[in-house]
Amino acid sequence: MRSKALPALMCAALISGTAVLTGASPASAVSAYSASDDISEQLALIPGLSVVSVADKGGFPYYTLTLTQPIDHRHPGKGTFQQRFTLWHKAAAKPMVLYTGGYTLATSTREITTLLDSNQVSVEHRFFAESRPAAVDWKDLTVWQEASDEHAIVQALKSIYTGKWLGTGASKGGMTQVYHERYYPHDLDAVVAYVAPNDANNKDDSGYEKFFKTVGTQECRDALDAVQREMLVRRPAMLQRFEATSAEQGLTFQYLGSADRAFEFSVLDQVWNFWQSGSAANCPTIPDAATATDDELYTWSLGHGLSIYSDQGNGAEGTGPYYRQAAAQLGWADLKFKHLKDVRHYPDIYQPNSVLPASMRTSYDGQAISSTDRWVSTRGERMMFIYGQNDPWSAERFKPSKHDSRLYEAPGSNHGALISKLTPADRAAAEATVKRWAGQQ
Repeated sequence: MRSKALPALMCAALISGTAVLTGASPASAVSAYSASDDISEQLALIPGLSVVSVADKGGFPYYTLTLTQPIDHRHPGKGTFQQRFTLWHKAAAKPMVLYTGGYTLATSTREITTLLDSNQVSVEHRFFAESRPAAVDWKDLTVWQEASDEHAIVQALKSIYTGKWLGTGASKGGMTQVYHERYYPHDLDAVVAYVAPNDANNKDDSGYEKFFKTVGTQECRDALDAVQREMLVRRPAMLQRFEATSAEQGLTFQYLGSADRAFEFSVLDQVWNFWQSGSAANCPTIPDAATATDDELYTWSLGHGLSIYSDQGNGAEGTGPYYRQAAAQLGWADLKFKHLKDVRHYPDIYQPNSVLPASMRTSYDGQAISSTDRWVSTRGERMMFIYGQNDPWSAERFKPSKHDSRLYEAPGSNHGALISKLTPADRAAAEATVKRWAGQQ
C-alpha cells in the first residue's frame, strides 16, 4: 500500500526526474530573464487564472499559478476550487511538458524536460494539499474529473504555448497522465509514462504474485520471506518496538483500529517496499531470520521496507485522497501471502479502506480503469511506457497499441526507472522517439 518508506498500497511517486527545482529566488529578486520573457501579462488575460508568485529558475521565470476549477465538471453550479500548478517558462514556441505528479505539487524537472530543453507545467492533483474546496465531496475525486482539470489547464495555456505538448508522470502521476490522454486524446501530442501501474482487473493479481516468485534470486526471495514471517512470529517483541517507534514519532492508529493491526499491515507491505525502493544489491544485508536478535530483526526491517501507516499520514490532509482513489477506482494488489497464513491475525486488512477514516471509505468500481486499459492497447497513439524490471508496480502494466507507441523495461531498475537507465540501444531509440514527437527530429 505504500507511503513513508514508500509503501505498497500506495503507488508511491518516486522521483523519475533529473533535478529538483531548488534555489528559486523570490519575485522581488528576479532579474536574470529579460522583459521579453515575462509572460505575466498574457497569463493575466486567461479567465480564472491567477499568478501567485514568480521566481527565477536557471535564468527563466518560474510561476506558481492557480486556475479556478469546477468541483464537478458535469455540474459547474456545485462550486469551484483553486487548482495549484507551476509553469517554468523558457519560450512560447518551445515544446511544453505537462507533468502530473498525482499527489501534492511536485517541483522536480522531468527527464524529458531536460532532454527537450522545454517549458514545463506541473499540476497538483485535485483534492490534495491546497487544491481543494473548503468542503470536499469525495465522490468528485475521480480520474475523469482530474483529467478534465488538466484539460482546462492545457486549453488555457495553449493560447500562449504553440509548440508540441508532451505529457509525463511517474507512478500515480503516470497513471494520471494516461487517464488524461484517454479522455482528452487531442490535448497532447504524445505521452511518456514512467512506472505507471495498471490494475485493469482488480480481482486478478496473478501478475504481482508471479513477480514475487521470480524477482531477484531464490536465495534473496527466501531470505525476505523468512524475515517477513519472523516479524509476525515474534509479534509481541516486534510490536513493543513498533509501538515505541510510533510513540517517538507521535503516531496514532485510529483509522486502522489498533497498533497491532497497523503493525501487521506494515509487515505485509515489507517485501513489496524492499523491491520498490531498493535493489538486488541490498540482498546481502538481509539478516538470518532464525538467528537474528529481536533488535537486529526490527532495526533492519525498519530501514528496509517496514513503513508505518498512521492517522497522521493517511487522512484527508495527507495521502488519504490517494487511498480513496485506490479504493474507489485505481485498485490494489490483494496478495495471498501464503507463507504468512498461520501467523496473520487480520486476514482482510490489506486493502486501502483499512487506512482511511470512515468518512472516506467507499466501494470499488473499476469500469473507468478497465476501459482505459482497452483504449490504450487498441487506440492510444504516441504513448511510451517505461517500467523497471525489479519494480513490483511494473508487474501489471499498460500494453501500448501499434499506433506509434512503445514500451521499454529498465534492467534491474526499481520504481525509479528512467529512460536514462535503459540499455544503450533502447535509450537511444526512446530519446529519438521523444524528440521526434516533440518536432525536434
